[in-house]
Order: sequence, then C-alpha cells, then structure tokens
Amino acid sequence: MDKMLRNKKSIAFFMLPAFLLFTLVLFIPILQSVYYSFCDYKGITAPVFIGLKNYKTLLSDKTLGIALKNSMFFLIFSCVSQLIVGLIYAALLTNIEKGRNLFKNIIYLPCVLSSAALGLLWMFIFSPSLGINQFLESMGVKEPPLWLMDTKGFIILPMWIIAFVSLWQYVGQSMMLYMAQISGISKSLMEASYIDGCTKAMTFRYITLPLIRPMVATAMSLNAIGSLKFFDLIFNMTEGGPNHRTEVLATHLYQQGFKYFKYGYASAIGVVLLVLCLIVTLFINKVVKTEQYEM
Repeated sequence: MDKMLRNKKSIAFFMLPAFLLFTLVLFIPILQSVYYSFCDYKGITAPVFIGLKNYKTLLSDKTLGIALKNSMFFLIFSCVSQLIVGLIYAALLTNIEKGRNLFKNIIYLPCVLSSAALGLLWMFIFSPSLGINQFLESMGVKEPPLWLMDTKGFIILPMWIIAFVSLWQYVGQSMMLYMAQISGISKSLMEASYIDGCTKAMTFRYITLPLIRPMVATAMSLNAIGSLKFFDLIFNMTEGGPNHRTEVLATHLYQQGFKYFKYGYASAIGVVLLVLCLIVTLFINKVVKTEQYEM
C-alpha cells in the first residue's frame, strides 16, 4: 500500500475519475455561467456578447435588492440558530443513555424528507383558511394572522415562518455533525474535569466547545452556503410572493432564467451568488479560529 501511495502514476489513475466528474459537472458549468453572464442569451438563439450590461441591470433591479436582503437574513438566522439549537441537541443527546437513538432519528428525520413535500405540507398548515387558522377560528379568533401573506415590517412575517421551518428541517444535520465530533473526545478528559470539580456546564464550555470548534466552522460553512442557495421551501410555500417580498437569490435566478428566459441575466445572478458563497466561506474560516488538539 505504501509503495502504491508513493507511485505518482497510481495516484493520478485513482484521482482521474473524480477529477473528470468534477470538471464536467461543476467546473465547466461554472465557466459557462460566467461567460453567459456577459451575454444576451435566451436559450434558443446563440448568446450575444454585451459586456457588463447584465451586471449594470443588477444595480437597478429592485427585486434583486429584496432577494439579497432576504438571503442575508437567511444566512444570519441559519448560522446562529443552527449553531445554538444544534449544539443544545447534541449536548443533551450525548448525555442521555435511554432513548438517544429514538430522539436522534426523530430530529434528523426531516433532513431526509423531500423539501418539496414539506413545503406543500407547511403551506397548507399556514394557509389562511386551513391548518392553524382553522384551529384559531374554532377557538374564537376572528382575524387570525396571514402567516404567508403579511407584508408588514423590514423582515416580513412569511420570511420568519419559512426560516423557522428551515430550522426545523435542517437542524438535525448540524446536530449529527456535532455529536460525531463530541463522541471522538476522550472520556478521560471528561472524567478528569469532573474529578477537578467541574459541572457538566463548565465541562461543556471549557473542554467540549474548544475541541469541537473545527466542526463548528465546517457546520457553519455548510449552513451559510445552504442558506444562500435556499430555494425549495420558499418556492413551494410562497413562490417568492406576495409581490416578490419573499424572493431570495435562488428563486429570483429561477424566475429570470426559466420563467422569463433571460439566461444571461440569470447567469449574472448566479455569479453573484457564487461570489457571495466564496466570501462567506472565507469569512467564517477566518473568524472561527480552529486549532488541532489530541483527543
């Protein structure tokens, strides 16, 4: 095995399939999108190079401003809420013996379910005449909230509803990552802290948190990228409405590309989304300092 690892031809041979797949599925489409972002392209005729016109249009696109604001809201909400709730779940489930697998599976289950199906489910739950509102009316509430149609406030009510549904669906992923890292911590460290008089809260703060910090950075990066690309729940629950107030970058890209056939302009939005993902990932890796410890 060591001889094979020292053989550069063997390494190149085993890496070739993954490299080809990465190039064909990811790298080439990215380059094509960057090129199309400088073109007037409607998908039927050949793309016509127009320079920076699509990017100039972005600056005056009011819907893009709303979409960018909502994407930033999802980014902050997702990173903070998934970090806090995921850590709480991981800490609680790590310290219980009976029922751990049951609760872990219940929390993680929404992650593997279809987002399209869940979006339709929650749309009916928050419908003006069904679900929660039907229950509230039976309890005597004459004017229940318009959960997915209210447009008041800087961050409107539908965005908060979708954000909490997203937290419910994806927090299991963060929980599983943290639990995997916590399970790798040596039990002797925990026992030594208890012998020294530390409580479970102190042990979690001064031992567990520093040791799982690399996984925190990884989970936050995944949450940040996922929140910036967020599409399915919003599209199924509100389709970006009412009046484009729940648009995010991914839904605006979809509308421009597949509804209005402005593939060049949609590609420009895609490039902006790609740059944002790279900037946020670099920022998280810079801010969340990680050190390697022996566990």
